[in-house]
Amino acid sequence: MANFKTLLSIAIAFFTTFLFSSFVNATYYQNISPSFLGFKQEKLTHIHFFLHDIVTGPKPTVVISSESPLNGKSKSPLPFGAIVVLEDPLTVGPELESNQIGKAQGFYLTVSQDAVLELELVMGMTFAFTEGKYNGSTLSVLGRNTIGAPVREMPIIGGTGEFRFARGYIQAKTHSVDYHKGDAHVEYNVYVFHYPSTSGSEEIFADGSQFTTEPMMGKI
Repeated sequence: MANFKTLLSIAIAFFTTFLFSSFVNATYYQNISPSFLGFKQEKLTHIHFFLHDIVTGPKPTVVISSESPLNGKSKSPLPFGAIVVLEDPLTVGPELESNQIGKAQGFYLTVSQDAVLELELVMGMTFAFTEGKYNGSTLSVLGRNTIGAPVREMPIIGGTGEFRFARGYIQAKTHSVDYHKGDAHVEYNVYVFHYPSTSGSEEIFADGSQFTTEPMMGKI
């Protein structure tokens, strides 16, 4: 009788452990479709704007947060190991006074040990949009930027709001540089796959300029 009770206790304990383990494993994760989160068709969108890297003036948009150990020993304007923090305005046109549609917030590091004028950077930044249909949404970028190249490409690693599950790439092209002051104005073309909640459109401003947000899936 004692043996029977012992065996029964062991069986109950084993069965309880099995059920608990199955329950935990069953609810740990599950495969779902995009529609479960309210998403419909994934779209490819092109966004075009200009970024302004302002070093001079009463309110610079970039600051050196950490000097390089090679500062004063290198011929490079931003020696290897320097860290720069940025909050650059994004506008629809190449002029700084153009309509602002957001800002880029992030950092870049100088990663080349060569003492050259044409810097090699690793950039991490988030485009935070403040106008139009993407107001409140963000895109995040992390990649290598060789600023001497005519066109630089960096990957999109994620997004929020209208850009949830974002993936794609950006192309940066220098529009103009004031080598005396250090100010730079850069043209950006963004190509991003995402699950938007609404269809694409263009924001048209009073001066006739456009903030392009054009779905491209039907054009490729």
